[in-house]
Amino acid sequence: MARAHRAYPNDPPTALTVHAKSRVLELSFPDGASFRLPFELMRVYSPSAEVQGHGPGQEVLQTGKRDIRMTALEPVGNYAVQPTFSDGHDSGIFTWQYLYQLGAEQDRRWAAYEQRLADAGVDRDAPMAQKAGGGCGHAH
Repeated sequence: MARAHRAYPNDPPTALTVHAKSRVLELSFPDGASFRLPFELMRVYSPSAEVQGHGPGQEVLQTGKRDIRMTALEPVGNYAVQPTFSDGHDSGIFTWQYLYQLGAEQDRRWAAYEQRLADAGVDRDAPMAQKAGGGCGHAH
């Protein structure tokens, strides 16, 4: 039986603060929820095709992101932000709903990430494997 997907609010945050030194994005939402999202969590769960792939099972395991910094954060309309990370990754558009979801599911997502690392026999701090070509590795 498929697990029901919880619907998260899509309201913009009432406050958004980039904490560069602690590498955390702090968000507060109208329903009273507030979250501190580590940049590493945002980077390894970026909603971009480069990270998520083009379909189920095509996700690319991200490593070496523990000390990632956010070098820019740009608004995307009234519904999202687009961060630029210190490794050059800038193609993830984080909707308010996705940021809320990352915050609400932070513990579960960290555990899933650590399990994926263990299953792959890869260290969290290992450098990313270089791939041939650019972009997400797929022809568009």
